[in-house]
Amino acid sequence: MGNGALDGAVVAVAGAGGPAGRAALLRLAEAGATVIGADNDPERLAEAVDAARYASGGATVTGETVDLLDLQSTRDWAARTEKEFGRVDGLVHLVGGWRGSETFIKTSLDDWDFLELLLVRTVQHTSLAFSEALQRSDRGRYVLISAAGATRPTAGNAAYAAGKAAAEAWTLAMADYFRKAGGEQGPTSAAAILVVKALVHDAMRADRPNAKFAGFTDVKDLAQAIVGVWEKSAPEVNGQRLWLTEKP
Repeated sequence: MGNGALDGAVVAVAGAGGPAGRAALLRLAEAGATVIGADNDPERLAEAVDAARYASGGATVTGETVDLLDLQSTRDWAARTEKEFGRVDGLVHLVGGWRGSETFIKTSLDDWDFLELLLVRTVQHTSLAFSEALQRSDRGRYVLISAAGATRPTAGNAAYAAGKAAAEAWTLAMADYFRKAGGEQGPTSAAAILVVKALVHDAMRADRPNAKFAGFTDVKDLAQAIVGVWEKSAPEVNGQRLWLTEKP
């Protein structure tokens, strides 16, 4: 167990109950980290935590039901994590959601209201809640998963792309906080963005056996890329968009 960079680290995963969260819990545990997952669905979270524990050979993987739309609840989660484990070395943000429209003109602002909460507000809350603990770590990382659409929005994805772009901007502001905190020596912690076109997992392939999923990133490959953020130095990844699909 452990690849060096994450051996003994404490990493929190927001949105741990989905397919990407499941893959991240497992890969982080395999890399030697203690992993604390959070999701708003307790049943889905419990299944993800149990699967990661079993598949990783009994690594420390725990779960908490947390309302990430509530800043105080998110702060409490961060404080409990640091108090219990003595440190926090990472927050992986995997909270997602999607709504789109046939055309730009048919865009519903109700979709924006929905996506702003999932894609932006949760990022604001997790970053504010965990930033100081991550800065105290000697290998702190905040990892946001974003989409290529934030760089080149399409007409039917205005709300989604705008939400992702806002989340990226917020994360880059956090990266500047880490940069300034590091002073002349450079940052010791980092905020980085992993950019995908879209994600694919085994159940999607089973449901659509003839689909190509061109340019999509498998959740297992995403999980490996998440681990890879710790394998590079903080100055190398801080404030960087790390592309896992073709750059537009």
